[in-house]
Amino acid sequence: MKITIDDTRKIFAIQEEFNTAFPYLKLEFFSKTHRSGSGTAKTFINGNTKTLGECRTLHNRGQINISKAMTVSDLEQQFKKVYGLGVQVFRQSGKIWLETTVTDAWTLEEQNSQGEALSFKNPSVGITK
Repeated sequence: MKITIDDTRKIFAIQEEFNTAFPYLKLEFFSKTHRSGSGTAKTFINGNTKTLGECRTLHNRGQINISKAMTVSDLEQQFKKVYGLGVQVFRQSGKIWLETTVTDAWTLEEQNSQGEALSFKNPSVGITK
């Protein structure tokens, strides 16, 4: 999949595109970037109605090519290095979203599969997706 990046796009549009391809993952956009394997405080999350232009330090226009085989770390670093965007991938686990900092070396496919496995309905407990 390819996601177009330019200053006029809204965060929620990028999030929706990503979530269509990876339904058990989500992208959060932060006002600060982070190093691979570490997280960013949730107080730095940008509202999803902001434009990318309001949130980044590099104003390059282009496309990010995202594949299932790409690692979380590679994706986050590409957003940072090419577009000046602080992005963190979260994985669904039941009803909560977990930062993937400990598993940044996993591929997006592995993360999404794990999220799916942890989010299925468990009839004996009554947990639903």
